[in-house]
Amino acid sequence: MASEINTQFKIGEHVVYPLQGVGVVKDIRERIVRDAPVLYYVIYIDMSDMTVSIPVQKVAESGVRAIVAPEDAMKALESISSKYEPVSVDWKARYQMNVDLIKEGSIYSIAKVVQGLYHRSKVKELPVQERKLYDNALSLLIDECSYALGKDKKEIEKTIFTYLER
Repeated sequence: MASEINTQFKIGEHVVYPLQGVGVVKDIRERIVRDAPVLYYVIYIDMSDMTVSIPVQKVAESGVRAIVAPEDAMKALESISSKYEPVSVDWKARYQMNVDLIKEGSIYSIAKVVQGLYHRSKVKELPVQERKLYDNALSLLIDECSYALGKDKKEIEKTIFTYLER
């Protein structure tokens, strides 16, 4: 029954869940909520070994989206080699700005966070929270780019650091 309904994503398709990473749609299931049938995507996220269920109607507001096209992944990678302009605010404000960028969920926002925190870490050691944010953003970028470009995660990681060092 669920397979007959037109949904944005299909079973087996890889998707991006902001803040969590790339997942695969494992199932599209119907559940009864308040006496009404509700269709859910069941998405397994490898990076955190977690399964989430998201109502099909709420997928847009949750930020779940398709993996970017290969050319967009390359543009995001290339964007991190652009001249870095440091933001002169205290670390808490910078942290919040970066969290907001990651929540946006676009690959370009994530690349911007990676670029900013990488260059910041070259000047001064990052506070623990910012270091965790950097590690998470880097993992998100590696994860999506590896799926988008069909390349190994280690190869993508090398590419990212090559661009960051330019």
